[in-house]
Amino acid sequence: MPTQPYTPSADDVAAARAALETLRAGNDVSFKEMPHTLKRVLLDMLAQIARNEPVAIMPLEAQLTTKEAADLLGVSRPHLVKLLEHGEIPFTRVGKHRRVKFKDVLQYQERTRREALEELQRQAQELGLDYY
Repeated sequence: MPTQPYTPSADDVAAARAALETLRAGNDVSFKEMPHTLKRVLLDMLAQIARNEPVAIMPLEAQLTTKEAADLLGVSRPHLVKLLEHGEIPFTRVGKHRRVKFKDVLQYQERTRREALEELQRQAQELGLDYY
């Protein structure tokens, strides 16, 4: 399950640059001295690796091919193209090829997950089941 997107603050950017420079010089970086938000990102990544889950680090503005976007959503490429053509996910064209922003794929994924949960809650209420 993907974690929430992370947008670094100015302090996070400065701390990340300093840590990167220190590591590239072959020195250690103190985890305790990192900003809380950077620690959270690193801990989330380590937790996923510890669960033997694949990890990808990608800028939210990254442009994906239709195959990459389809793989991320777990659908076929033709199904993804239908979603694009019906306006479910924004896309741009580069020549004859469609490109989809990573953040738009994540937003679609979250929206469909939320809609599915709302539908399950509605059905549970109709059936008189008392759980939420």
